[in-house]
Amino acid sequence: MPSPVLRVAVVGIGEVALNTHLPNLALCSHWFKVVALVDVSEGALAHAGAKFGIERLYTSLAALLDEADDVDLVMVMSANEYHVQHTTAALRAGKHVFVEKPMALSLAGADEIARVQRETGKVVFVGYMRRYAAAYLRVKALVEATGRENINYVRVRDLIGKNEYFVGQSGAFPLKFTDAPAAAVAERAALSDTMVRQAIGDKRAANALDRESWALLTSLSSHDISAMRELIGMPERVVGASRSPDSQFIWVMFQYPGFVAYYEVGIDNVKLFDAHIEVYTTSQRIKVTYDTPYVKGLPITATVLSTKDNGDFSEETLRPTYEDAFTLEYRELYAAIVDGAPVKTGPADSRDDLVIFKMVMDALV
Repeated sequence: MPSPVLRVAVVGIGEVALNTHLPNLALCSHWFKVVALVDVSEGALAHAGAKFGIERLYTSLAALLDEADDVDLVMVMSANEYHVQHTTAALRAGKHVFVEKPMALSLAGADEIARVQRETGKVVFVGYMRRYAAAYLRVKALVEATGRENINYVRVRDLIGKNEYFVGQSGAFPLKFTDAPAAAVAERAALSDTMVRQAIGDKRAANALDRESWALLTSLSSHDISAMRELIGMPERVVGASRSPDSQFIWVMFQYPGFVAYYEVGIDNVKLFDAHIEVYTTSQRIKVTYDTPYVKGLPITATVLSTKDNGDFSEETLRPTYEDAFTLEYRELYAAIVDGAPVKTGPADSRDDLVIFKMVMDALV
């Protein structure tokens, strides 16, 4: 019997949907079929609908859910402030949910998603695509084989140019739209203020620099901290943290049992994607290197440095596959919904990012 093709509604037709998810979903037509789009921008809906051949277009998730008996999966790619609202609404309507990172902007929001998931029994899959990359999983296996007790040092780095530099060269030709209704813009701003206050408190939320730091952590850092957690676990504490005057760069030293992990994250005006995690053990240096996800097919690689038994220095580069991390992530998403496979990037896992972000904020001065 042929496997079922899951019918998908995509909520939020912005950069990530137009440049990565909608093209990749079209290529994975044996697993998924996008049947509806939701966005407050009528221009974005018209553009994406025409480009990807999708006729059912909605300006609100509520309107979709009122007539979505045929939808199996809702993929939430809306503005971060709406992730909790859209995820819980879809769950209550009996839909499985894929939600882009960050799943929530506050612990209260993360806990609400977890509670509604338990009530409904539906799948919630958070889109940490870097953690599904084959090279990352190869590095994870090597680190586990070596043992955490043999780790001396870890370096986590994500210093990149602005997304627009890579999107403009992606070949996906996405457009940007500014026709969101004024009421929707105001609502998002109000939600953002409420969620930041929930997350870091009124005093820090009143500080523009702290708000910028929280925004960087919950956006770009959600990639890195999540991957770090899976690789080496939760840190014990933050030894120290600092940031640039505009908070576009943050540096953190995490204490682990027997070693520290140094984390650096930032966004600049250089057209370079410099992202990796490197684990320094007693006998090896094991590294996974990421390129921009906005250009399909760029390989994610693992590198292993060691000394051979005969004394030779060895540098081995592993490229397990050219399959992009989004496709590998989709395979796991499909298996979770259709076969009941476990989800490693669920609500409880995602909540730990917010715990670490708060640790960093508390250490920043």
